[in-house]
Amino acid sequence: MSGGVDSSVAAALLLEQGHEVVGATLKLWGGASDSGCCSVADVEDARRVAQQLGVAHHVFSFTDDFDEHVVAPYVADHAAGRTPNPCIECNRHLKFDSFLRRATSLGFDAVATGHHARVHPTPSGFELRRGADQAKDQSYVLHVLGQAQLARTLLPVGDLQKDEVRRRAAALGLRTAGKPDSQDVCFITASAGRAAFLAARTGLHPAEVVDGDGAPVGRVDAVELVTVGQRRGLGAAGGTGQPRYAALVDVPGRRVVVGDPADLLRDGVEVGPGSWVGAPPVDGSAVLAQVSAHGAARPARWAPGRVVWNEPQRAVAPGQAVVLYDAADPDRCLGGAAAT
Repeated sequence: MSGGVDSSVAAALLLEQGHEVVGATLKLWGGASDSGCCSVADVEDARRVAQQLGVAHHVFSFTDDFDEHVVAPYVADHAAGRTPNPCIECNRHLKFDSFLRRATSLGFDAVATGHHARVHPTPSGFELRRGADQAKDQSYVLHVLGQAQLARTLLPVGDLQKDEVRRRAAALGLRTAGKPDSQDVCFITASAGRAAFLAARTGLHPAEVVDGDGAPVGRVDAVELVTVGQRRGLGAAGGTGQPRYAALVDVPGRRVVVGDPADLLRDGVEVGPGSWVGAPPVDGSAVLAQVSAHGAARPARWAPGRVVWNEPQRAVAPGQAVVLYDAADPDRCLGGAAAT
């Protein structure tokens, strides 16, 4: 129970279905927090909802695991010019590993969360499917779950539209019914921001912004904060009059290369080792590939280590998750891998 409306209603639905339910809030970040699911206010909201529902509530501390598997890689990725996704790593290492193992050791049959996605049993195993509310679907950040995790995972709100979740919370009088959705990285405070967080943990360096011919067109204060595809904050003047985007981020060389939209088009994207829900896709199989949590999934072909677009697409930043869905069944998530 994160202190949000989705996990609150997830607990209520499980009670309605006759499950024995215990609420657990994960204390992940030990530093300052004013957003996400790690603030003192969020823990109190979760506790009060559990009290309203009449279930026990516990707080489990995984701050060391979180720092090792989420915060440290987040900092290292920025320092290397990669684009991290801490929510994916939190799901991989904390919510569906450390927390699941803790629940197992305490004798629970399964863990449940408020993610908008669905676990569907089949004769051959479990499928991970998009949530019914396409605008809120979170299968992208859950693509790292395999059969062992899905077999012991419940996602009670996955069949509901978000409006229905809020209506159910309001009908039950839950204090989280009107609470806004969390939008930010939980360990980055809104007051200080990403730059201050990273500056305290790794060096931030100014860099020259150049065009495709190497001609200087501007500067940025911190090359570690620039990602491929970025448009704002590059200070890139002159050129064709077209919007300019970061096409290459060279952290060691303190250089950002910008280009027009056409300069960013690629035929495919190289990826690292995959995390698969079931069996890996067959070489040459048709897939739909999604490169951001709420982006559109584009038609492509899978080749081991590479996703080949049916039509050229904008370059994917190194580190971004490329998540694959079945072209014949677009709601079925196959898994994914990080762009290299």
